[in-house]
This record gives sequence, C-alpha cells and structure tokens, in this order.
Amino acid sequence: MGVSLTAAESGISVVTVDFPPVNALPVSGWFALADAVRAAGRDRRTRCVVLAAEGRGFNAGVDIKEIQEGGHTALLGANRGCAEAFGAVYECEVPVVAAVHGHCLGGGIGLVGNADAIVASEEATFGLPELDRGALGAATHLARLVPPHLLRALYYTARTVTAAQLHAHGSVWRVVAREELRGAALELAGEIAAKDGELVRLAKAALNGIDPVDVRRGYRFEQGFTFEAALSGAAGRVRDTFGGKGR
Repeated sequence: MGVSLTAAESGISVVTVDFPPVNALPVSGWFALADAVRAAGRDRRTRCVVLAAEGRGFNAGVDIKEIQEGGHTALLGANRGCAEAFGAVYECEVPVVAAVHGHCLGGGIGLVGNADAIVASEEATFGLPELDRGALGAATHLARLVPPHLLRALYYTARTVTAAQLHAHGSVWRVVAREELRGAALELAGEIAAKDGELVRLAKAALNGIDPVDVRRGYRFEQGFTFEAALSGAAGRVRDTFGGKGR
C-alpha cells in the first residue's frame, strides 16, 4: 500500500499508487506521489514515466474522512499536497503517460490533466464531483481535457465522462480493454523512450514553455475558493453529507 517507484527499464520508470479501497489519497499520499514522480524524472536513465494505479480505480481524489476529522489543518495539507503532486507531473523532466482504469475523480483529474498523454481502459470514467464534496478545484486541469462549455456543464453537475468520450475529444490517446491497459501504456511510453534522452527532456521543457495556461497558478487560484467555502461553512454542510441534496 502507498506509492511505489519501479526503476527505469528500457528508459521507462513506473510510478504506481495503491491506497485501498478506492485510491482516495491522504495528505501524505499526495506528497509521496510528488516525490516519486520527481525522483523518476531526475533519473537520467528515465526518458518516460508511466503513472498507474492498483485496485478499483485510478484515483478518487482526497481522503474526505481525513479532512472531516482534521478540519482546516487537514484541508490545507490536502491543498498543498495536491498542488505538489499535480505540479510534479506537469514539471516532470520527461513525459508522463497516465494509465487510467475505473474512476478518475477530483484529484485524479489534476493528475491526468497535467500528464503528457493518457491511455485508458474501456470502463474508465472521468469527472469532478467537487460541488458534491464541498470543494472546488481542478477545473484548470479538466479544461485541458474537454472544451469550455462541456467543462462548465460537467463541473456544475458533477457528472462524469467516459474514456471513449475523451478519446473523441482527442485528450485520451487510446482506449483499451482493462487487461491490456498496462501494456498499452508501456507501448506508448516505449515509443517515447526510444528517442534521444536529452532531446526528450528538451522537448518537455519546450512544450511546457509554450503552454497557454499556467496550470500551477490556475489551480492555486481555484484553491483559494475551496478554503473560502470552508470558512463560510458551505463546504462542511455538503461534505458532512457526502454530497447529499438536503442543503
């Protein structure tokens, strides 16, 4: 259980997340994920990183119970941990391929939205149920996956979209059967890793440099509203019912 890093083989490092039962990460998990991705990128043998998960789904966001029990201290920790993990994926010195199965929710969108490519299983679903969890955030990253008006509709309704829908929008590279997911992600990573390592690193830096959106600044701006919701009491009302309608 936790975050593991498999050392580079044929230029590919694999970071695997495993927090049963649904991969809702505690504060420490987000920081551990950030550390693993950064370590993989610093390894000069690595030319591509695959970000994967074990269990029922890729990522279910933050551990809501930890925030309920820890109050503002836990919320600040989750905010900072998520920012570090998302930033580590985006700023990784080499490309990151996300291998997504099952649910990819909340913080999961922050991870895949900052990845360089996404391979997903047929049953994978993606969404931001933040309004049903008493939070805000990661719209910055969902905006990298879907068009603006779809982003808004998904955000306001907390609905999800399928891997096939994201593939149609061009944000998912390939959709495969669940049992083929790891192989498909490694195949794409292997194609990238076959390139010259120095050029791959320069290409990553160049693409980040021409990105029209500062993802770290955008996400931190959103997080201010998350904390404002907590201070106003709105977040607690919703979080305590896990998105119940009676509010």
